[in-house]
Amino acid sequence: MNIRTSLASASKPANPFQPDHGLLHVRRQLANGVCIFLTTLFAVAAATFLLYLVLYIARQGLRFLNVAFFTQAPKAAGELGGGVGPAIEGSLIMVGLAALIGIPLGMATGIYLAEYGRGFLASTVRFLVDTLTGIPTIIFGLFIWVLIVVPAHSFSGFAGGAALSIIMIPTVARATEEVLRLVPKELREASIALGATESRTILRVVVPAARAGIITGIMLAVARVAGETAPLLMTAFGTPFFSTNIFRPMDALPLRIFNSTLSPYDIDIQHAYAGSFVLILLVIVTSLSVRWATGGFKPRGR
Repeated sequence: MNIRTSLASASKPANPFQPDHGLLHVRRQLANGVCIFLTTLFAVAAATFLLYLVLYIARQGLRFLNVAFFTQAPKAAGELGGGVGPAIEGSLIMVGLAALIGIPLGMATGIYLAEYGRGFLASTVRFLVDTLTGIPTIIFGLFIWVLIVVPAHSFSGFAGGAALSIIMIPTVARATEEVLRLVPKELREASIALGATESRTILRVVVPAARAGIITGIMLAVARVAGETAPLLMTAFGTPFFSTNIFRPMDALPLRIFNSTLSPYDIDIQHAYAGSFVLILLVIVTSLSVRWATGGFKPRGR
């Protein structure tokens, strides 16, 4: 019986509609190879462009970097010397203010969306957060100009920090929501089973478990606002003098770079390149420091 069945199946003509598994395997391998090649090509192209940009700015501005450049105030247009001391000071103050305002609000929003985000209200909040992400940043500057600058009759570092904080909120909120959703629900159930309240579980178990991802999202938000110029034009305005009074006009690195590029003198253009390189260095050093502190350089699985 088995011999007859084998002979019958051998003499049976092949089904023309049945796929050729060998050809299908070749097609899959080819498609996989093409995808790997294209993704590698695009990644190398993006990294090459970024490296070229950093090296070009460094080549133009490195010769102007010295102690005086970091500690002195800028001089009049076209004059040799001077630095970006007030701009560095102002950037640190305003980004710090933005972090104090934006990080707690963004984290609270992200926790709400991840842990309690159900129904119409949560969908509305999520939609508004996504909308804020896509709004041009100059709109935030205009909003703070109407809300703070006009009633106070003065530009101020506080207004600049408030404008930057609004830019930070959606980035921190979305990052917090996404990483909290990755925390296994078993951790929540185990904590509640041991007698912890839901709020205590979130603050003591869930958030610490997602700490590295939350900090990464915060640093992305800080890196973004550190280079913003448009909102500060309508809020902080800028000043060539050292000032720690957050209720008076305050300078920032992006503002100083912008003003230097408008100058007709080559020395000011070179100072703009130097300031741009300093801004890039500040963002890179901060990102690497946070990555090292959160264990981002440790091999996976250890």
